[in-house]
Amino acid sequence: MTARDKPRVYVCGHRNPDTDSIAAALGCAELNNALEDGCEYVPVRLGSPNAQTEWLIQRSGAQLPVFLPHAKLRVRDIMRTSFPLADHADPVREVGLLMAAEGLDLVPIVDDDERLCGVLTERALARRYIRESREASRLDAPTPIGSIVAVLGGTLLSGDLDAVVRGRVWVQAMDSASQSKVETGDVVVVGDRADSQKRAIEAGVALLVLSNGAVAGGTIVELAARRGTAVVSSPLDSYVTSRMITLSEPCLAFTEGDPLTVGVDDLVSDVAEQIKDVHYRAAVAVGGGGRPIGLVTRSDLVSPALRRVLLVDHAERGQSVPGLEEAEIVGILDHHHIGSIETRRPVSAVFDPVGSTATLVVERFRQHGIEPAASTAMMMLGAILSDTVLLSSPTTTSRDRLVSAYLEQLVEVDAAAFGREMFESSSDVSNVAASDLVVRDVKEYEVDGGRRLRIAQIETVGSAAVDARADELLEAVQEQRVRQDDLLFALMVTDVLEGDTTLLVSGPDQVVQRAFGKRPDDGRVDLPGVMSRKKQVAPELLRAAATEG
Repeated sequence: MTARDKPRVYVCGHRNPDTDSIAAALGCAELNNALEDGCEYVPVRLGSPNAQTEWLIQRSGAQLPVFLPHAKLRVRDIMRTSFPLADHADPVREVGLLMAAEGLDLVPIVDDDERLCGVLTERALARRYIRESREASRLDAPTPIGSIVAVLGGTLLSGDLDAVVRGRVWVQAMDSASQSKVETGDVVVVGDRADSQKRAIEAGVALLVLSNGAVAGGTIVELAARRGTAVVSSPLDSYVTSRMITLSEPCLAFTEGDPLTVGVDDLVSDVAEQIKDVHYRAAVAVGGGGRPIGLVTRSDLVSPALRRVLLVDHAERGQSVPGLEEAEIVGILDHHHIGSIETRRPVSAVFDPVGSTATLVVERFRQHGIEPAASTAMMMLGAILSDTVLLSSPTTTSRDRLVSAYLEQLVEVDAAAFGREMFESSSDVSNVAASDLVVRDVKEYEVDGGRRLRIAQIETVGSAAVDARADELLEAVQEQRVRQDDLLFALMVTDVLEGDTTLLVSGPDQVVQRAFGKRPDDGRVDLPGVMSRKKQVAPELLRAAATEG
């Protein structure tokens, strides 16, 4: 089974991804692909990487995960990529046989440039036969004699295979002396009666078809050649021969020229009703140049396989991929508290209180005796150093230190120097707009009563640059709270060298006072020794907010 044929599992961190979220997705996908052959694990991100992650991606040589805008089902997730196509000049019989063999109600029809020009449906075929039960059979479109010969399995006795005929199709069953309705340009099917053959040619028919394998005599062939009548011998009886002639017509004559089309990235929920409403209950997915690349039928809409996601570094619905409620969660790996996410079925969910999700991923690599790729290892080392603030955060555990030491040897760098370089290279925020800074690394939490609070964090080396912009940042914080209708919005400005945080907050002062024992001074609270959002800020604000109102 190739990677393209395997069902995909998207490994995603949280929105507004930080370094740990990106690195954990990369590492978890790499490990699972090494352990499992039944699925393809694809690392994805839910937003743009921050400056620190961009620096680490460039330094490590890792591939930035692709952006996943949502987890909702798209047309490409359920469409058939193997389906019959027919050329607009193909005989109707060939296309009908394709339709029957595939068990479909339609076949897409393409033009000479392979662009979709219509669909041939069972209803169109049925209507044709109903019409012929009321009036004479006829060829509505110019039909090559070669197509008629091929469909009949017959033999050309006179005429040109490339010539085309159209008009009514007659079976000459009456006595040759009887009054005939045959006109110039028609097609006549007749047996081995020379007199009837001669009379049809003299009437100016375009094509004379001899049924039951009859062969025309020399005088008939000569007469046909002089009059410009093509002559074909058919091995079939007269009735079947006449039916096959009408089925030799180009399928374009039966084609519905304005078929329902969809794009491969259209949401299934947006196109499902259209597919159910159209009489052939299907839509053609078209790609570049209008070429058909997929087919979605009504049966494809019945209990389709959901997009599958493995969540890392978060367990809050508000932090996860949009459309998560329409996806299947296959696992959770996190170092935060158990959040608000619900699963459709039992899954492996690990909530382990270490300093970084990357620590948990590396431990699993080692448990299975697998060594991560060098680029992945460097990404995960950077993630651990980032989340634990150079192993100095209160969230740091002995396991984080052991994993950091292992990765330090694996990638052959000095972890302390590497971490300082990472922070120094990505901490300059002087040229970043305040509105961007306050949402660059933000996490959303649900509190009682359906309200939300959000906590953002920026890490600096020294506080002078941010202190000079405190008023600007506080204004952006206040705008965010109002725009999102949050109960409270807080921005942690953390100095990684001093190990302190300044909290810029918009929301009820009493919540902040209950959380930290300090009332905000013009929206500002100094928190000496506080560095961890996960362990020192979020739990306190959530507890205080729970009693609000």
